Amino acid sequence: MIPRHLEIAMAVLLSAVLMLSFYVSRMRARVKATAAVVDNRPVAPPPAGPTEQAALYIAYDDPGVLHAESAAIRLPSGRQERAQELVEALLARYLDKNSPHILPAQADVREVFMVDPGLVVIDLNSALADGHRSGILVETLTIASFSQTLATNLPGISRVKFLVDGKSRETLAGHADLSGDYQIQAIATLSQQLQSSP
Repeated sequence: MIPRHLEIAMAVLLSAVLMLSFYVSRMRARVKATAAVVDNRPVAPPPAGPTEQAALYIAYDDPGVLHAESAAIRLPSGRQERAQELVEALLARYLDKNSPHILPAQADVREVFMVDPGLVVIDLNSALADGHRSGILVETLTIASFSQTLATNLPGISRVKFLVDGKSRETLAGHADLSGDYQIQAIATLSQQLQSSP
């Protein structure tokens, strides 16, 4: 006859082994699901044109500030194509693993349109908007970063409008209003305040 305390110990060990195997199988499934995320964005040919120094306004979430950083970018001669390349360079900075302003892995800018000499329309994909962190500061930083980068590098822009998958949307992720245009003068003032924040 097996002593009672050995039967209890065996039951505890068996249940621990079962729980551990369940935990390991869940972790493997999670790793497989994470590995299954593939970047399916089409690869555009590299832009033609000389490399130029451009000012990218980079958002830093932790202190809640914008900093202008110089970047060498190959910019085409057309205004709309330049706007597209600037926005894509900024997005690439945010999709980097060491980014100070994290955007979702599938985030993309579908198109940048120069509607008239003063209005730029930035069409974001739904992955960027749906996966964006919610909060007035982080959403405002994204809006200000894209807008100020374009306005600084393409003189004459007075307004920026954001769309999601080609359609108007109320907010970016629950806070930053996307229903109207953003006036560049107001964005410039906001950007200055965000650059001088402690």
